[in-house]
Amino acid sequence: MPDSYQDVIDKLRPAKKVLITTHVRPDGDALGSSAAMALGLRKIKIDSEILLLSHLPRKYSFLFNDHGLSHIEAEPGIPSHLNLDHYDALLVVDTGTWSQLPGLSDRITKWPKPKIVLDHHLTQEQWADVKLVDSSAAAAGEIVAELLDRWKIPLDRSIATTLYVAIVSDTGWFQFSNTRAQTLRLAAGLIEAGADTEQVRKALNESERPERLALQTRAQQSLQLLADASLAIMTLQRVDFEQTKASPFETENFINFPLQIKTVIVSAFIVERGPKEIRISLRSKGLIDVALFAQRFGGGGHSRASAYTFEGDLAAAKAAFTENMTRELATVPQNV
Repeated sequence: MPDSYQDVIDKLRPAKKVLITTHVRPDGDALGSSAAMALGLRKIKIDSEILLLSHLPRKYSFLFNDHGLSHIEAEPGIPSHLNLDHYDALLVVDTGTWSQLPGLSDRITKWPKPKIVLDHHLTQEQWADVKLVDSSAAAAGEIVAELLDRWKIPLDRSIATTLYVAIVSDTGWFQFSNTRAQTLRLAAGLIEAGADTEQVRKALNESERPERLALQTRAQQSLQLLADASLAIMTLQRVDFEQTKASPFETENFINFPLQIKTVIVSAFIVERGPKEIRISLRSKGLIDVALFAQRFGGGGHSRASAYTFEGDLAAAKAAFTENMTRELATVPQNV
């Protein structure tokens, strides 16, 4: 059988410099996995640079700053001044779809160098030369850790810390159902390798700006319970960001708050990102496959966490989503 891990190693081994990127609005898994790959490649004398397609959230900046990793911020796509001839491969972490890589397809599709994807999402498009996808992995960080292990690249304190960020971010500090025994064994190994768990805890949980909390308050005040309280919807408009002076990148984990309500089956977070661009993020307790739901509208993700973009105004996006999701929820048995 094909060994996707070895295929990735074979593509990357001859490279002198690799361009690493991840999905727009990167989370802890995306950033931690990207940083871990860059640090791992550095150990075997392969240079790399990390391209971020949107702003680096402040609480994750230590992943790069503390470990001497350079990154480029571009929104959207590859900046025109970036010469792709300087790179021998493209490594995309934590996504395999163009919709999550705005602006890249125009410059990458016909690029003759190897294009590699490391991902754990179900939703994929077939454009990469090599795809290493494991949808059973709790985080892309698990796949990166396995790749480094097979490549005989030893973990050090820096790599262990970045991988720890990746794993705790996508498992909700090991609370989500995607946490496997393998995930916990990996976490233990990372701690043994020197992962700075206290730094990670403080950076992720004790470093927010007051502006984010003001925005969080507005999101929670917008909460509506529909479909016999099985559907929770929160919304934010552009004016909310303007008035609180919070960034659109400071909404991480807002969507999880309504899941605390016993009756809620699906939580939706609808955000106005532009005049005609509405982002709809979804979380499920498992009775509804929100990845399949999102795919019908050009999005995707995991069965319990997904998203898609709606072209139109906020009211139309909310109405269309509510109608379709209410219909889905009507198929769920009443006494589950």
